[in-house]
Amino acid sequence: MNVAIVFDSKTGTTKAAAEAMAELVRAAGHQCTVSSVLDADPAIVSAADAICVGSWCKGLFFIRQHATEATMDFIDGLGDLDGKPAAVFCTYKTAVGGMLPKMAARLEGRGAKVTGSFKSRGPVAADGFGAWVESLG
Repeated sequence: MNVAIVFDSKTGTTKAAAEAMAELVRAAGHQCTVSSVLDADPAIVSAADAICVGSWCKGLFFIRQHATEATMDFIDGLGDLDGKPAAVFCTYKTAVGGMLPKMAARLEGRGAKVTGSFKSRGPVAADGFGAWVESLG
């Protein structure tokens, strides 16, 4: 299975989390690409068997948490995902609010079946991500 992980990272924390997540994907025997939303080709990501999109949490400590505009624009640029399994993730310091459900809804609007939603406080794979990878088969 080919999994595409795409992220937006301001300080490098989200990039490091995405790379740690990719190691779990590869350890499970799958192929995995990791790209920034600024560098990723939406057509190539759309062609992957499963996708995971992540962002750092933008907001005011406990309110107005949201994904970056670049992340949401990238999702909007994806082709028809035709029921492909997908996941969303974020890195955060304090709270994530409704950020992950909004990202998931946007991916579902492109046709994905979002089966994972993860958050990480640091540059590590989010808890539960390994189980999501195992669910891919």
